[in-house]
Amino acid sequence: MGYVLVLPEFGLVADPVLGLVTTAGESYQPIIDKVAELEKIGEDLVNMLSGEGSLLNSYPGREKSLVYAGGVTAFWYGLIIGLLVAGFIAFQYLR
Repeated sequence: MGYVLVLPEFGLVADPVLGLVTTAGESYQPIIDKVAELEKIGEDLVNMLSGEGSLLNSYPGREKSLVYAGGVTAFWYGLIIGLLVAGFIAFQYLR
């Protein structure tokens, strides 16, 4: 029985009888390299959520930039929402 090509550029084939994906005489190294790169990007996204540490594409010395940017953004959003609520309350008493 033959094989089914899964990723011909990496030489991956599937055995339909056994249900296994294997190499057809090629190495897994290009796939392992791409998975390692995707793991770095995934860890960078998780680190971005915490705001701690340095990001992959950031300049040195900018470890706390996300924390400061989040604080400034929260300040302005809080100020705007607070002024809107105060305006609605003042409008209710002036009517």
